[in-house]
Amino acid sequence: MPYLLDLVYLVGLLCVSPWLAYKAFTTGKYRRGLWSKLTGHVPLPVRSPASAKLTIWFHGVSVGEIHLLRQIVARYRQRHPNHLCVISTTTDTGYAEANKHFAELPVFYWPFDFSWAVTRALRTVRPNLLVLAEGELWPNFLVAAEKRGVPVAVINGRMSPRSFRNYHRLGPLTRSLLGRISLIAAQTEEYAANYRALGAPRVEMTGNVKYDGVQSDRQNAKTRELRRMFDIGDDELVWIAGSTQAPEEEIAVDIYRRLKPDFPNLRLIIVPRQKDRFEKVATSLLQSGLPFVRRSALNGVSKPPAHSVILVDTIGELGAAWGLADIAFVGGSLDGKRGGQNMIEPAAYGAAVVFGPHVWNFTETAARLVETGAGMQVADAAMLEVVVRQLLIYDDERNRLGSTAREFVRRQQGATEGTLDAMGSLLAHPALARAG
Repeated sequence: MPYLLDLVYLVGLLCVSPWLAYKAFTTGKYRRGLWSKLTGHVPLPVRSPASAKLTIWFHGVSVGEIHLLRQIVARYRQRHPNHLCVISTTTDTGYAEANKHFAELPVFYWPFDFSWAVTRALRTVRPNLLVLAEGELWPNFLVAAEKRGVPVAVINGRMSPRSFRNYHRLGPLTRSLLGRISLIAAQTEEYAANYRALGAPRVEMTGNVKYDGVQSDRQNAKTRELRRMFDIGDDELVWIAGSTQAPEEEIAVDIYRRLKPDFPNLRLIIVPRQKDRFEKVATSLLQSGLPFVRRSALNGVSKPPAHSVILVDTIGELGAAWGLADIAFVGGSLDGKRGGQNMIEPAAYGAAVVFGPHVWNFTETAARLVETGAGMQVADAAMLEVVVRQLLIYDDERNRLGSTAREFVRRQQGATEGTLDAMGSLLAHPALARAG
């Protein structure tokens, strides 16, 4: 099977290579770490020092998964200070975040799923346990890990209805993939049931790690710095449209334009999900005629124009920016393509959280926020405008929604310890026991 998959991957790579070359040339994407991904070369000293009993390989695809791993890895290292933890990621933004948050640990790129690349990476790292944040299952890697006797755990696992249908269509291939995973620690009972229905041998519901470690103090240093840099006054109301996708930025700008005459103290902050949208959104704001400033242009000395829209064109600052929000619109939820983004962070700060109808990536979280009166779901852009207007008019309702959201997040916490407890049984795996 590995060689057949290699052939399929090569054919696919050849088919998309003109597009990849164009994107690499015009945007710089896909170039960094390409050699390491293709060959499985790990250009870092990841071999365990003599004092390290075990090597644990944690993988997070991109920024969101890397942020999730911060909490898990920190607590794991407290429990097992004599284990070496190494971090891999797939995207450029994930790599930058991993180096920032795991500066003292080896960080490298996850190899493409070619048999030679995954074999070389595993031979170099020599992990005793592989931990995948939220999934990303690659056949050749799982086969190679199984051959080397390396148990694999998926933590904070999710299996949305759409993903379930797609995996179900693959039938035996899905069962073969999941059969090679030693543990799936699922976020919810629904996700756990979906994994079990697809043939996963061991599934535990441990909760959503993203509830743990989220910042809830609006007076934290980073949020205070952004408030000063953006020159946000105490009397201003802040609406943040975060993790947005097209056309959500234009929708937010249009709504803001109509609301601003009635609410002169309203400020809008837009945080696109992907950095390749920064220029497009900046162009759209320029064409709108509204005063705006890019976060990258602010140096902390000069102030932005009065009442200007803020375009956050940097990576990794949305978490702190949510602490500025009175009203938080969580993007990727109106376009019907992305399935929503993480609404836990703004809820933890006590913002009035609003999101669209397409939230299959966070079905359980969105449903519980709405059920408990801790969040509001809108059907479309027109309803979003109505809801934002109502929240600006009625201070009591906005504040109630925010305080309920903060309390909801507090009650959900504890998944990190449950996940580490579930992983504990894998540390008793015979191969690991001999190594330790």
